[in-house]
Formats: sequence, C-alpha cells, structure tokens
Amino acid sequence: MSKVNLSVPKGTRDFTPQQMAKRNYIFNTIRSVFQLHGFQPIETPSMEQLSMLLGKYGEEGDRLIFKVLNSGDFMSSVPENKEHSSNEVIKHISEKGLRYDLTVPFARFVVMNQNELTFPFRRYQMQPVWRADRPQKGRYREFYQCDVDVIGTRSLTEEAGLIEILDAAFGKLGINVVIKINNRKILQGIVDALNVGNRFTEFTIALDKLDKTGWDGVSKDLIDRGFPADVPSKLTQIMKPTNSRKELFEQLKYHLKSEAGVKGIAELEELFSYTDVLGIESEIKFDVSLARGLNYYTGAIFEVVAKDVAMGSISGGGRYDDLTGIFGLPDVSGVGVSFGADRIYDVMSELNLFPENINRSADILLINFSDESAKDLMLMARNLRKNDISAVVYPEAAKMKKQFSFADDYAFQYVLIQGPDEKTSGMITLKQMSSGKQVQITEKNLSEINQKGLLLLFQ
Repeated sequence: MSKVNLSVPKGTRDFTPQQMAKRNYIFNTIRSVFQLHGFQPIETPSMEQLSMLLGKYGEEGDRLIFKVLNSGDFMSSVPENKEHSSNEVIKHISEKGLRYDLTVPFARFVVMNQNELTFPFRRYQMQPVWRADRPQKGRYREFYQCDVDVIGTRSLTEEAGLIEILDAAFGKLGINVVIKINNRKILQGIVDALNVGNRFTEFTIALDKLDKTGWDGVSKDLIDRGFPADVPSKLTQIMKPTNSRKELFEQLKYHLKSEAGVKGIAELEELFSYTDVLGIESEIKFDVSLARGLNYYTGAIFEVVAKDVAMGSISGGGRYDDLTGIFGLPDVSGVGVSFGADRIYDVMSELNLFPENINRSADILLINFSDESAKDLMLMARNLRKNDISAVVYPEAAKMKKQFSFADDYAFQYVLIQGPDEKTSGMITLKQMSSGKQVQITEKNLSEINQKGLLLLFQ
C-alpha cells in the first residue's frame, strides 16, 4: 500500500480548537452587531449553477470561479474530432461552480423567494466562499465572508446604516480602521470626462490596482489596454489630492459634467450628511480612486482597511441597483457589505487583540481520584450543568500532575477536588486556577450554586 501524502489543498487550512475559539469570537461579535440592526440570517448552497455565476464579477472574477465537474463520464458530452479551447470544453463538462461570493447567490435567493419575503428585506449570511486565486498572505482559496444586505429600497440612509455597522463591529473587535467610500457613478463621470465612457469596465479594472502598482502602474495599464495617450495625464488632474473633502467635491464638480457624474457627487454628499450626524468613530475617507472591480456595483462603494497592519481590505461592499434583474426581478435595488473573517482573524492575531483564555473549554474540571468515584463525579457535573456551569470530568484516575496540566492547557477556571477524606465528610474543595485560592463547600451547596455564586466564593 502506497504512503498517503498528508496535506490540504493550497489556500485552504485546518483549524485547531484554539483557532476555532478565536474565529467564533469574530463570528459572534459580528453577528451580534447584525442582529442589533435588525438583520435576519439565511444560508445558500455551496454550489450554484455555473450559468448564474459567470458574467457577474468581471473578466478576472470569472477566471477565479472553481468549476465542478459533472457527475459520471463527464467527457462523453464533449464533441469528438474537434479542437476546443478550455472555455469551450467547460461548457460541456461543468454545469456547477463553487460560489465566488455571497451577494450573487443572495440575489438569486431573493428572486426565487420573492413571494415569501417582505421588502425591504434585511439579511445576514456567514458562510465560506471559494476563489481560484494564488494563495499569499491574507489571500486564501477558501475563506469565510460575513455579509449583511438590505434589498428593496434605494434610500441612502441604508448606506449610512452599513457604515454604522462597520464602525460598531470593528470597534467591538478592537481594530482601528479606515472606511473608504466612493461612488461608481462618479467613476462613470470620470470616464465620460475622459471621453472613454464606453470602456468603463476596462478603466475600473486598471484603476482598482492603484494600491498595488501606484499611478505609474495604472498609467501603463491604461496605455497597454489601448486608451488614448492623454488619458493618464487628464486622470491625474481630475483625481489630484486635495486638503479636504469639500475641496475634492468642488474639484470633481468642475470636471464631471455628465448626468452620471453629477448624480454620483450628489449621492455621496447626501451620504456624508448622514454619517456626519451619526458621529462615526472610525476614520471615513472619500477615496475617488476606489473602484471595486465587481461589475454589479452601481452606486456607493465601500472598502475597509486596518490602520495598524498591512493586510489589504478586510471589508467591502456597495450599492447594486439591478442585480436581481438578471434573474427576472427588475428594479429591486440593494446595498450591502461583506466582512472578510479570515483577514480579520489575521489582523487580530498580529495585533494580539483576542481576549485572554479565549480557548477555555469549560468552567470546572472535576479531578478523578478513582474509578469508584466516577459515578459521583458524573452526577456532580450534571448538576453543575443544570445551573449553567460548564463542567468536565477527567476520564481516568490519572496522576494529579497530569490532570492539573490538562486544566492549564484548556484554561479551566476552576478544578473540583474530592478525595476520600472529603467524600467521607461530604465536603468539596474548589480551586481557582488563576490565583491558586481554594474554598470548601458542601455537596449540597455545590448542587445549588450558579455562575454568580461561583464568582462570589472567590471574592
């Protein structure tokens, strides 16, 4: 029998109990903010019809979708005696794909369930997504997104509400962030001003790389794509840095005269009027270079970066006016943001932001002195759990040193000790692991104690 090469696919990971405790802390924190703002949970399948996914994310996004081979002899449907490109073959051998994000599946969900939903519909969704990207720091092929969307209204108060959610969630997690904001209509106004309005997608793909390549890289990309030679210099005039948000708005109003550009500026000014009232604690930055290359965005767009770690964006989103239209439900506008849980985890790990003893598995470890005491210990643990105190009986009558080492490794707050003499007198010793302090109580008192009483014992 050949030796199995034990590994996981590149860009995927196992998670230990300690890592899962930290991940669940992130999920639970973000979920609590979503629920505080009145959003409801849904889930969608890991796989979607490939025809539903393709064409929604731009040319680069389409290449990163994992295709799932058809069941059975999938090659039998490929025509013989004919040369095929990879894209042509895919049409014959794959009908499904792993979801690239949660937004497009959500749009499909809304259309299929429109008669059961009340609009505006407010949903959150916390599930994994997959992208056939090149793995690197902060970039994985399988990762979790935590999405929150409201669909069925065009009110810009919802954009402001999402910014409030971003501010609250990252505040609770202890991450200092910059919330970058732009509007896709402003970007359309820019390409209109550059007289290349029919090449919007190409333009945004090039501009979206500004953080990675700088202006020189964007200029080269635009020229390589065949844009007129004067486009880079005109672009730098339109987007030159200013000292204030007000000056930037005035600069854009001077250059952008098309209907899309004028409307985009007005929408952002209205949005900022709401966020100014809310008193958002996080830094909010109007970044006119922010593009977010996904094709379905039509209005405000958001991106969040951590101030203290070089990690790329840890959250992003925007307004999509007619994503459901491609599935047969036109004129239903939505807006949402997505939290990248895996990058958030990496940021919090690097900055040491997780609470102490986050890997605690239970409150009390019951020390096992003998096989004869197992039944008594099991009953004590059951009574503790009835009072919402988590408890574990050590399964074997091992040496005390080994059992206490176990308690340390799993961050138990207390150990319960009842040796033969204590059993005879009906007494129990509880030891607080952090301080070493010990108290004695009766078996009867133990069966009646709750979390508050447990804390009072050691005050």
